[in-house]
Amino acid sequence: MPLSRREFTRQSAFTGAGIALTGSVGALATAPGALAAEDYTGETAPEAAHDGQGHGHGHEPGYGPLLPDPEGILALPAGFSYRILTHGGVTKLESGEFTPAKHDGTATFEGPRGVTLLVNNHELKGARAGHEFPVPLAEGLVYDPAAAGGCTVVEVQRDGRTAEWVGIAGTSQNCAGGRTPWGTWLTCEETADRAGENGMTKDHGYVFEVDPYDRRANRRPMPIKAFGRYEHEAVVIDTKRGHAYLTEDSAGPNGLFYRWVPPAGFQHGRGRLRHIPENAGLLQAPKCYDAGGRFVDDLSRATKTGTVYGVDWVDVPDRDARTVPVRKQFADTEVTRARKLEGMWWADGGAYIVSSYARDESPGLPHDGQVWFYDPRRRTLTLKVLLGVNADPSKDGAYDGPDNITVSPYGGLIIAEDGEGIQHLFGATERGRTYPIARNELNMGTEEEPEYSEFAGVVFSPDGRTLYASIQTPGIMLAITGPWRRSLG
Repeated sequence: MPLSRREFTRQSAFTGAGIALTGSVGALATAPGALAAEDYTGETAPEAAHDGQGHGHGHEPGYGPLLPDPEGILALPAGFSYRILTHGGVTKLESGEFTPAKHDGTATFEGPRGVTLLVNNHELKGARAGHEFPVPLAEGLVYDPAAAGGCTVVEVQRDGRTAEWVGIAGTSQNCAGGRTPWGTWLTCEETADRAGENGMTKDHGYVFEVDPYDRRANRRPMPIKAFGRYEHEAVVIDTKRGHAYLTEDSAGPNGLFYRWVPPAGFQHGRGRLRHIPENAGLLQAPKCYDAGGRFVDDLSRATKTGTVYGVDWVDVPDRDARTVPVRKQFADTEVTRARKLEGMWWADGGAYIVSSYARDESPGLPHDGQVWFYDPRRRTLTLKVLLGVNADPSKDGAYDGPDNITVSPYGGLIIAEDGEGIQHLFGATERGRTYPIARNELNMGTEEEPEYSEFAGVVFSPDGRTLYASIQTPGIMLAITGPWRRSLG
């Protein structure tokens, strides 16, 4: 049943505009370049309470300044270290073929006898001929033999030894995805290429399920067409209701985030999604409105953290986009859009959702990143993070372009940066203060014009002792260890 505007307005009157934020993250309002609860005007971000290197007021969150890496890979705080697990074009799979390039979304799974399993996306778009290190076409695991992308599974044993094999091949531009409550990985294609476009022999723009435990379960890959065909980014599963939430990274017009409602009587489980009919359940897009009952056309309209929108859901007419892309099937007055909807994470009873930035393509004010929290019980979106425009991305200490995201076992969020200039992994505490965790020092440009790849696939090991993350280009998966602790900042 839709949440009526009158009901949401009455609910907001009781809770107030500064509604108490659920979960472990708090307001997350004071990142370098972030805005506190006062209105944001769209100008370049003001100086923050601290500069991202641990210099500020009171007790400093995090682990102190980042120390340069003599190897030129990863700067970390004192006491931390990293190990390279896989490297595109350098390390090898069990088959003897090279690790594919362009690492992206990743999840971890607990294996037997202290083993950690990781499923790692490879964001390789289009035809195989355009890539030096595509995902190998492992027998029985190929969807479209023309496509370069896919996933690999990485096994890390307790003594540090690693192995890697193909989980799925023949998919395209596998960006993010999501871990399921039943222990599988949903990998998302961030493309809507049809058969015959860009060398493809099958339609793309789907979600596929990969089982890290059972290689046989991955044979004969089948798209989950019920989730729709569009430029998928990430997906999470509501552990209580069974709904799926999905983001779309697209523009012209801006993309949407979606809800998939399973059909009556459907029970989730390993491999069950791949067998449901393509029209099973309902795929829906959001329609948001503020506490005054006014329709909100784009999430860039929010100008302060703590903003709360009510959410209704509108059915998608043609989820397979046979003639019109899904996002274009709606008038701008029918749904709420956002630019570059990226990573998601399910925790605290809801979904954390990232919008990486907004500029002239968006009707609201420019920003360099938002993190929203969708509460399915209350059917509300709350703005947790708002990063102002980063005036100088080449200067260390400021953050822009949040992408992959995870909730830390030590409290708060860990965010992978995909912005301009210097790239970081950074944390945000429950009290809304940020701190650096790592800086990419692998310069792919020149000394005069340095260039650094984005971070991706940020996720903790099941025991919380290791933070995994990847430098997307050339594709380096890193295991970061050190004196992790709950931040008091």
